[in-house]
Amino acid sequence: MPKLSIITVNYNNSKGLQNTIESVISQNYGGLEFIVIDGNSTDSSVAILKKYDSQIDKWISEPDTGVYQAMNKGIEMSDGEFILFLNSGDHFYHDKVLLSVDQNISNEEIICFDIHMVGLGKDKIKSHPDHLTFSYLFEKTFAHQSVFIKKELFKKVGLYDETLKIVSDWKFFIEAITFHSCSYKTVHQILTTYYLDGMSATAEGTFKRREEREKVLKNEFSLFVKDYERLQLLESNRFKILVELENSKIAKKINSLWLRILLKIFRNKNLKDL
Repeated sequence: MPKLSIITVNYNNSKGLQNTIESVISQNYGGLEFIVIDGNSTDSSVAILKKYDSQIDKWISEPDTGVYQAMNKGIEMSDGEFILFLNSGDHFYHDKVLLSVDQNISNEEIICFDIHMVGLGKDKIKSHPDHLTFSYLFEKTFAHQSVFIKKELFKKVGLYDETLKIVSDWKFFIEAITFHSCSYKTVHQILTTYYLDGMSATAEGTFKRREEREKVLKNEFSLFVKDYERLQLLESNRFKILVELENSKIAKKINSLWLRILLKIFRNKNLKDL
């Protein structure tokens, strides 16, 4: 039974914090460390932390620069072999879920479970891919509320980039997989419930996420991005239609003819010049 560190980050979300605390302390799991990092909340969050003080292993309430600095504080305070970030408001899927998934928490550095996502008119189960591709990491990311990360991985990759506000966890995962070839597996069991009511779910958050992702991709993955964009073009419906038409000899000849004509008209080029 590996020791698990559950890290909860909170700021002025006392109701959500209490729900998360009650979910964590209800888990009948022997090797569990519970850490709460509060960003100097001005609501009743600190009173709730004091109420549950004896059931929380470590907690602090002090100013921070954002969620990723708070998460980094939690990492540095943790003693577990694996870390799970369960932010205030989110909770485990049921009271015995850690015992039910324990056998699947093994030697891999990233272990992704399914997650129950609620909010914005949605109520669905998100699963992670069994086999990773760069396209998945390029377009999506792991739901960190359902991902156990081996603590040693943070020593290899580094802590979260605190200059980013929304996508630092995505950056961490893509660097861990792409540059450090970390081991990964997915387990199709629901671990947690995540509510789509945070900053990243807003219009402002969506814009900020896109802006930050483009910045990271441009600065650190430019070679990958160029190849991926070409492959993405080949996956478009236009090219899929052309591929299907290529299966017919007559359609293939017609395609070749009108493509040459179009190329000559719009680009003033011959096919042999490409």
